[in-house]
Amino acid sequence: MGSPIKNVVVVGGSGDLGRAIVGGLVDAGFAVTVLTREGSTATFPADVATKADAVVSTITTVAVGAQQQLVDAALAAGVRRFIPSEFGLNTRFLGNDPIGTIMQAKIQAVNYLHEKSKQNPSFTWTAISTGLFFDWSLGCGLVGLDKATKTATIYDSGNEPYQASNLPHIGKAVAAVLRHPEVTTNRYLSIASFNPTQNQVLGLVEKLTGQEWTVHHLTTEEQQRIGAEKFAKGDHSAFFNLLKKRVYADGAGLAVRGPDNAIDLLGLEEDDLEGTLQAWLASDREQGELKGTIRDWLAE
Repeated sequence: MGSPIKNVVVVGGSGDLGRAIVGGLVDAGFAVTVLTREGSTATFPADVATKADAVVSTITTVAVGAQQQLVDAALAAGVRRFIPSEFGLNTRFLGNDPIGTIMQAKIQAVNYLHEKSKQNPSFTWTAISTGLFFDWSLGCGLVGLDKATKTATIYDSGNEPYQASNLPHIGKAVAAVLRHPEVTTNRYLSIASFNPTQNQVLGLVEKLTGQEWTVHHLTTEEQQRIGAEKFAKGDHSAFFNLLKKRVYADGAGLAVRGPDNAIDLLGLEEDDLEGTLQAWLASDREQGELKGTIRDWLAE
């Protein structure tokens, strides 16, 4: 790819994910410019366009329809590497899963990058699937744990391992992709901080608190039904119900291990699951409700 990537533009970098990615890039020595989404995504400011080597999009789910405009703007500015807002579920393997309807814009964005990179060999991309944002999901209840009441919600058997990444780990992965542009060119990568099961997480928090937690059991089929009803009414919080079905269902097969986990390629190590849970339990941050965090996931 010629000279090293130095100047990185992060679009939509004001949310939790965006801040983690900006932090990872700054820590790795990149010069970072953050563009919020108040203005048009069709062009970059002139002072940014003249120096941008790479663009990282962190706009999410509902907002990602604007990514094709971002891709075109990046091409016009001579950007060499584009990392789309693919963070989260691997959209290459959604099949007929209902959550794929909500994530069509993400799917189309990666397809568009494929097309544009073939037409313009100097323009490259890397997509990064991360699975569940684990530390963030602990804070909003998506993992199913309430530390205030010592209660846990387990979906299906609770024994299905799933792909999960902490936000700082995602930031490090983005930086590593840009530090190793040759081996990450035009590739769809999957990473995981760890691949826990719900029961494993429950066992660890019970160990760390020295208490047995109250456990409620629900089914992912019920979550899918609720999600479908919400989606039919135009309620975008359906995403969270469908996400629980996708991630926690027995037989989902979303764990990313061995060569399928690109952390070795990127020179990263797994995070410490127990340490992550211990930090969450010790945090003074109040546990939020999913309804209060929809904007972070759906419309940053």
